[in-house]
Amino acid sequence: MFLISKMSDLNWLPGDIVIRKKNFVFIFPITTMIILSVVLTVVLNIISRFFK
Repeated sequence: MFLISKMSDLNWLPGDIVIRKKNFVFIFPITTMIILSVVLTVVLNIISRFFK
C-alpha cells in the first residue's frame, strides 16, 4: 500500500483504473500487476535454474 501511495503521482498504464473524486482516490492497477507478475515469474524461473 505504501508503494502504491507513492506511485499515485505517476502516470498509469492503459488498463489501470484510477478514479479521482473530491476527497477520494481509488487505484486498481490491473495492467501494472499483470506486467509485474510476468516479469517476476521470468526472473524467478531464471534464478531457479541456476540452483538446480
